[in-house]
Amino acid sequence: MRRLFPVTDQTDETAVRETAVREWGLGELADAYAYPSGDADRSGGTVPSGGTAWLRANMVSTLDGAAQHDGRSQPISNDADMRIFGTLRGIADAVIVGAETVRQEGYRPARAREAFAERREAAGQTVAPAIAVVSASLNLDFTLPLFTEPLVPTLVVTGAAAPPDRIAAAEKAGAVVVIAGEGAVVEPERVAPALAERGLTRLLTEGGPRLLGQFVAAGALNELCLTVSPMLTAGDAQRIAWGSAVQVPERFALVSVLEEAGFLFTRYRQT
Repeated sequence: MRRLFPVTDQTDETAVRETAVREWGLGELADAYAYPSGDADRSGGTVPSGGTAWLRANMVSTLDGAAQHDGRSQPISNDADMRIFGTLRGIADAVIVGAETVRQEGYRPARAREAFAERREAAGQTVAPAIAVVSASLNLDFTLPLFTEPLVPTLVVTGAAAPPDRIAAAEKAGAVVVIAGEGAVVEPERVAPALAERGLTRLLTEGGPRLLGQFVAAGALNELCLTVSPMLTAGDAQRIAWGSAVQVPERFALVSVLEEAGFLFTRYRQT
């Protein structure tokens, strides 16, 4: 990355000059995006520690608010965005994704990356993050590599009243079934705590917009990492979050901004 402007350090001219002349390494990005440790955060608040889950989202949006183009996020992304994407995955315990996004984006298992191996081992993490698929119906193709070839078993997050035959199919395929809801649907506010019970506290959701909208409406999102793409698409593409509106907009605090090639990589934290 070319520039990093933590919001509390905008007057540090030396730091700005140093970060403006070279690309950031993956280790530096991992430090910049590290999960809270329980200390005071950069926006001045305190953050959870210990066994408490921290749920962050990573999304990309065009200048006019489109989260996709032709049904996919890749056309509005760039190489720098993918470096952030890889870094956020590289430091997460689990990546939470909706079933529709799994189908549209052709999700595959997360891979082990040498750049993060030492960091993950020191933190007691598995070699790669688990993928956790949120699905009430469990209408998923369990013959896909996401379920047959993961380095870490894929999780399916569903409700207690999910179809028993689909639960059995998921377990037969090697997936771990996680219950986050008493009825037939998943209760978004229960997803992170249910994963935390399994020791997965550094959580990352990559959407899609419907799932992120559910987390927002439930007040369950702790942090948003939003890439602002310098593109205009018009059309009727979804926003990064979609669904029921909150009664009162929730304010998030800006933590940092990175820039490269006109793309802005912003980070906001729940106040």
